[in-house]
Amino acid sequence: MKLYKINRGFFCLRIALILIYVCVCFTASHAVAGNKLIDLTHAFDQKTIYWPTNKHFNLKTVHKGPTEGGYWYESSDYSASEHGGTHVDAPVHFARGKWTVEEIPLKNLVGKGILIDVSSKALGNPDYLISLEDIMQWESRNGRIPPESIALVRTGWASFWPDKKRYLGTNKPGDVANLHFPGFSAEAARFLATERKVGAIGLDTPSLDYGQSKDFQAHQIFGENNIPGFENLANLDSLPAKGFRVIALPMKISGGSGAPLRIVAEIE
Repeated sequence: MKLYKINRGFFCLRIALILIYVCVCFTASHAVAGNKLIDLTHAFDQKTIYWPTNKHFNLKTVHKGPTEGGYWYESSDYSASEHGGTHVDAPVHFARGKWTVEEIPLKNLVGKGILIDVSSKALGNPDYLISLEDIMQWESRNGRIPPESIALVRTGWASFWPDKKRYLGTNKPGDVANLHFPGFSAEAARFLATERKVGAIGLDTPSLDYGQSKDFQAHQIFGENNIPGFENLANLDSLPAKGFRVIALPMKISGGSGAPLRIVAEIE
């Protein structure tokens, strides 16, 4: 009788644990399924904006149609620069010996995100520099930026995509003298890199540095601190100031200084 009671007790305990496990799994999966996904990526096509001196995206059809076997088949070749469209700048892009694309740890590509919105200032000033004051104002409303966060900045420049003249400041191939778009000030870049130790940075313009930059200080600062940068982001106007996760997965180009990027945000 005692053995029966003990076995019965173990049986009930096992059933209870199984039910708890099922409830936890269901709750977790339901929560993930209920989260909203936002695509932060511009599609790649003939209109995709690249740096004026870089090779643009090209898609060449190899075959599109029925085959001799009677089945449908499509295949194309594509070519492009590393740095164009929605893409990642690996730290090595402006910092010798730092991470190349395939060396960037996943923890720098997937993590909690924050959004700093400076569009009310930047849209009226194509040479706007994202400032330390902008960051401090965000923290005064939302709290200190956690270390290893993926910090995104909305300037509003995505609203000009794919108009090269408005987005870049020029639509002439090779023209880098007349570039006009916002970017990070050296002070803001250094603060995010060394004081807040962010895991990655991103914005909705063609470059981490503003268009008229000649020394690319933001690129150098983020690069030296092994912080990858995401450029030409889309749909940042759909994100809250915090409470979302970023998933940024670039083409894993061995030795690459940059790569096309598919990036999404998961709002909690």
